[in-house]
Amino acid sequence: MTPRLLPDRKISVAFSLLALLGATLFISTFLRRPTTTTTKLVCSGTLPTSQPRDSPLQLRAILHYATSKTVPQQSFSEISISFNVLKSISPCNFLVFGLGHDSLMWAAFNPAGLTLFLEEDPKWVHTVLKTAPDLRAAHVSYRTHLSESDELLKTYRSEPECGPEKAYIKGNTRCRLALTGLPEVVYDKEWDMIMIDAPRGWFAEAPGRMGAIYSAAVMARNRRGSGVTHVFLHDVDRKVEKVYAEEFLCRKNLKDGSGRLWHFEIPAAGNGTGDGKSFC
Repeated sequence: MTPRLLPDRKISVAFSLLALLGATLFISTFLRRPTTTTTKLVCSGTLPTSQPRDSPLQLRAILHYATSKTVPQQSFSEISISFNVLKSISPCNFLVFGLGHDSLMWAAFNPAGLTLFLEEDPKWVHTVLKTAPDLRAAHVSYRTHLSESDELLKTYRSEPECGPEKAYIKGNTRCRLALTGLPEVVYDKEWDMIMIDAPRGWFAEAPGRMGAIYSAAVMARNRRGSGVTHVFLHDVDRKVEKVYAEEFLCRKNLKDGSGRLWHFEIPAAGNGTGDGKSFC
């Protein structure tokens, strides 16, 4: 749940966000870099190709945050960490678990790349896309509950299909931590950045972020391209997020963090990711 901000803090965050969006628009106007072709998603209709350099999406984001009383859930210092990475690698493939008040911002930070949002609530997907039709979003289902987090952590090692040597996501029904119901584009693409800020994880019946954290680690380890995968995990002040991050994303890969956000740089398997028997 988004914390209630004091009026002066809201103003500060809003102005800081506008400054970041303005900087992104300025930079993207002058940079001439290749665009990325996207894939159609049933949930959000026909997806346009990459946004043009003077992106209407960025202009819409500036207008939205300049006139809205709602600010993103993350603080300015937390947003800045992801922004600085995006500034250095965009255009890129950016996968975001969650769809919310900050989604327009994330898409605007990566105007010539592919930014895809995964959301558990289908009604919320349609609500957001009505006001921001340029966003690429899809509804996804999870097969875990937060109440199972301890059990899943204890038992995954006994399932070979969950282990680091054989770990995969698509079609891996034997591993309950693997997210098998994602859109095909998630499995087909290699993701340069993954933001985990969903699904819900504050009550027993909620899906929890166990599967998202595990699957992000597997996708990063299975990367075939050059470089690392940047994984950002929010709400690390909560037990499950912290424990699962240390199990699958690994302390040694923790690059930096601020507030409730951790930033990991995860290399592909075989490039210092572990001994083959554990993820870390």
